[in-house]
Amino acid sequence: MPLWRDRCVVRDDRRTPIELEAPDAAEVLGAAGNVVFLGLEGEAGVFAADLSPIEESRAIAMCGGAALVDVRGLVGSVTAQHAAVLAYARGLLYWHRHQRFCGLCGGATESRQGGHLRACRGAGCGKQLFPRIEPCVIVVVEAPGLPRRCLLGRHRGAAEGVYSTLAGFVEVGESLEDTVRREVFEEAGVRVDDVVYQGSQSWPFPSGLMIGFRARAVSDAIAVDVEELVEARWFTQAEIDILAAEREPRRLFNDDSIEKFLIEHWMREPH
Repeated sequence: MPLWRDRCVVRDDRRTPIELEAPDAAEVLGAAGNVVFLGLEGEAGVFAADLSPIEESRAIAMCGGAALVDVRGLVGSVTAQHAAVLAYARGLLYWHRHQRFCGLCGGATESRQGGHLRACRGAGCGKQLFPRIEPCVIVVVEAPGLPRRCLLGRHRGAAEGVYSTLAGFVEVGESLEDTVRREVFEEAGVRVDDVVYQGSQSWPFPSGLMIGFRARAVSDAIAVDVEELVEARWFTQAEIDILAAEREPRRLFNDDSIEKFLIEHWMREPH
């Protein structure tokens, strides 16, 4: 699987990522800055090759492709399993490009164990470096009482009418539930309790893990922080349907995000 600076080489249709059999990949392997082992498909090994060191046009031509497309742009045109492998490749190759030196001694690092470890080559060091995951919570906050409403915010820089659930990175010393409570209060001024886990999603853009929750607000009072959010509102299911219709043909919630699962799960529940 050849990639160039986190993007896949695709065919003329702009929807089919190019994958090369070993006999046809000699030039690609020779030009790649890193090659990592992703796993087995049957008895065949699957590898990702990073062509970032060479020019974009040369990378495309070398693979017999037509263009470059971000992995997220291919969701919907490939299977979920295929998209997951592409995302895995993207995340590992990104990590290799950004972990070329040791944070302890400053020495150069080298890839080992099929690309799943980097080791420092500095004299007397040998520190081992592994791919890191950055956990992030994402939450559907439900208002107390009836009618059923959930909290959506418009982030700074988002277009008018573009709302999303609240999310944030886990800080040192926090539990996941404490992160939910802090983020919702910091961004929207809403206090929550009854934080319940809903599901998770790998998010290698570049190295995240999205952890989904449902939480219930103590009250429906809102006090937006104006730094990350410019607006936050309570939405009923009917209002979300209207908002989604106004956003067509662009969908309200992206198919590749756990946000869509969280909102749809909330909306399907009986009133």
